[in-house]
Amino acid sequence: MEEEGDPVENISDVDQFHHESPSENGVMLVVNHSNIQPPFSVVLATLLYCAEFVCAAVLCNMYHKSDDDIWMGLTITFMLVPALLTQLALTFIHRDLGRDRPLVLFLHLLLLGPLIRCFEALVVYFKAGKEEEPYVTISRKIKLKKDQGTPMEWEIGHSERKLATHRNAFKRTAVIQAFLGSTPQLTLQLYATIQEKYLLPTRMTLMIICLISVTYGALVCSVLAINIRYDDYKVRLRPAAYLCMILWRGLEIATRVTSLVLFSTALTYWVIPVGLGNLLFFLLLPWVEFWVRRASLPDNVEKNFSKLGTTVVLSLVTFLYACINIFCWSAVQLDLAHRDLIEKKQRWGRLAAYYVGRFLENGALIALWYFYKSDFYEYVCAPLLVAQLLICYSLAVLFMLLFYQFCHPCRRLFRHNVHDCLACVCCCICCRRGGGSEEQGQPHSYSTTATMVLVPLEPPELQPPDLTSQLGERESAIIEDIMEAA
Repeated sequence: MEEEGDPVENISDVDQFHHESPSENGVMLVVNHSNIQPPFSVVLATLLYCAEFVCAAVLCNMYHKSDDDIWMGLTITFMLVPALLTQLALTFIHRDLGRDRPLVLFLHLLLLGPLIRCFEALVVYFKAGKEEEPYVTISRKIKLKKDQGTPMEWEIGHSERKLATHRNAFKRTAVIQAFLGSTPQLTLQLYATIQEKYLLPTRMTLMIICLISVTYGALVCSVLAINIRYDDYKVRLRPAAYLCMILWRGLEIATRVTSLVLFSTALTYWVIPVGLGNLLFFLLLPWVEFWVRRASLPDNVEKNFSKLGTTVVLSLVTFLYACINIFCWSAVQLDLAHRDLIEKKQRWGRLAAYYVGRFLENGALIALWYFYKSDFYEYVCAPLLVAQLLICYSLAVLFMLLFYQFCHPCRRLFRHNVHDCLACVCCCICCRRGGGSEEQGQPHSYSTTATMVLVPLEPPELQPPDLTSQLGERESAIIEDIMEAA
């Protein structure tokens, strides 16, 4: 939350405090203008963009020499479309159309926008701290430490503000590049490798770069979802959290892409309705919810937009949202009536439904491939490959549960954590199977480490979750009898 100017969503890169002073209302004022973290995310996104673009261009040249016109045309499409959208996103976020910057706009026309933006961010970083500058806005956040939250204010200077703008812009372009370019490119090149029955070194390099890019894009989605959902808190992820998310996202995307490609090699034309069905479902879902709520379009998506312009922007956002959910969990739910377009309430039921449905769909695709596979796989142990894919997706779900249970930066704000949900399910199953016999012993003791709702300055006492409220009358009576017998 800011007092003035454009929102600065990510100021967590300023970590080392030089001066802290409590104010009269108990808010800690932090003053720091010199110790700014390098813009690693900007450099990484630029390197991935350039590496993928150059490698795809080299591969297109090889396809042209070998007269593979279909592979060349599709590779060019998945190379140019996300590059053009990246230029438009950077221009829109930095509002360059209304400014006199002809060189920057010209470089964007040459698809070199990320390079000049990265150069600008590096110049701002190396110039920061050399001379004192006044702050331009104040950011208020709640800093979580153990079981307490301390309201704090950060004075944001010009350098911090500019770098935050660059970081936020490149995070969004990384998502666009990942799911509108890298993911379809990875799927295409893997399919071409299987169909042509040989592996080109350039193609292999492009697939590795695409997998890194899409994993990074999914990682950015998860971090952005946390920052948006817990906007009032200063969020800082630890290395263990990043490791869990990388393993979770990498396994999830690799398994999904492999399942689609294997299915397409066995039933080529049936993959089209599968892909279109997924796309239409996730594309129409936010609009159906918007229509059911009888809501109206937000007025402040962009000040200069008409109703038509707002509708076009929302359509592009929902299209990106659908493309993300085809390959992995988007980590956010769209709310087209909200000014931020994101629903801040965590829907655990939808998360569980997505992964259960995706696991069943992947299993069905792999099973169909197993029964209709071609002779190309006669030297491949098909049952072992099926088992490996299912185990990899199960491991992805396991790392996701570990992240939410132990590594989520705001897990202390959860009313119920993963352990409580699993314990509640096990309790229901045991009660229904045992029929209420006292030989079952004592009920489970539930961890209440992350079940509190944190209130700033005066945190309440930890209370165990009332799991009996989730049970029926019969199960509640059974648990009460067991407690009295104990």
